[in-house]
Amino acid sequence: MKLDYIVVGLGLAGLAFTEELVKANKSFMVFEDNSQTSSLVAGGVYNPVQLKRYTPVWNADEQLKKALPFYENLEKKFKTIFDSKFVTKKVFKSIEDQNNWFSALDNPKLIPFLDDKLDQTKKQGILADFGFGNVKQTGRIDTKKLVDTYRVYLQEASKIIFEQFDYQKIKFHKNHLSYKDMNAKRIVFCEGFGMKENIFFNYLPLNEVKGELITIHAPNLNIDFQLKSTLFILPLGGDRYKVGATFNWSDKTSKPSKEGKEELVEKLEKVINVPYTILSQNAGIRPTVKDRRPLVGVQPAFPSLAILNGLGTRGVMIAPTMAKALFNYLEKGKELAPEINIKRFE
Repeated sequence: MKLDYIVVGLGLAGLAFTEELVKANKSFMVFEDNSQTSSLVAGGVYNPVQLKRYTPVWNADEQLKKALPFYENLEKKFKTIFDSKFVTKKVFKSIEDQNNWFSALDNPKLIPFLDDKLDQTKKQGILADFGFGNVKQTGRIDTKKLVDTYRVYLQEASKIIFEQFDYQKIKFHKNHLSYKDMNAKRIVFCEGFGMKENIFFNYLPLNEVKGELITIHAPNLNIDFQLKSTLFILPLGGDRYKVGATFNWSDKTSKPSKEGKEELVEKLEKVINVPYTILSQNAGIRPTVKDRRPLVGVQPAFPSLAILNGLGTRGVMIAPTMAKALFNYLEKGKELAPEINIKRFE
């Protein structure tokens, strides 16, 4: 079988790159072994502001300009909804917190996203004595629904194989490479923290951070916005809310933990004061990089092998931009920005 590309991994990174191949009419095969779950359990929120310090997310404006049309096109393609737009309300903890919000408005990059008026409206069930700050242009991509839909689409087209990829079976030839019965021009690895087992790219400094979420049922909460405090509370409909997330640097498993659940409950009860029941708990491993920039580029000794990884906690925002950048680099020779190119670690 002759192919232009083999893509390994179908989380957000793999999906975004595969969609570039579809649009360019490139032939490909995707390998997915269901070992990485970060995209499937992610909150899926896009937010252009880092609310801990009131600073703009790196390249937020450019990312949103590519990401929102990208998901809109997928909605049209599959005739379904993945993107739920809403306001994010940041809970102020003090007068100083309010003042820091207004100081942030001196940054021109934040003006499109931060409301210049405080929201002092009392919200039933929410503990917020100092009111809220409203963040605009935020929303949530239903990542599980998106990935599941895309997998079915590829299955129906016979363009996905559900098995573990074996790095040892890659054979390099003069103008192509081969893998089992496939001949391809390139392989693109989009494996998340599975990259740690990749013999061609495991030299890169990818860190694994475990994150846990709970889904609750709270009939008396009745909010249609994302609430951001020491954790986030995200409406899912039907009085259900996703609550998260934890950051655990030592536990490298994808199994929900008692400790993660207790941490979320402890924080949640300092934010809301209405009854709720826990419906489920999920965990996943986020792939992050020490300089908080993605890993994009080609293997120095094997330029037919490429990588798209390290998207971190803002994968829904950044994946379409990084996929486009890698595609343009491989197909059109357009140079990658130095801050994302894996050459920075050579």
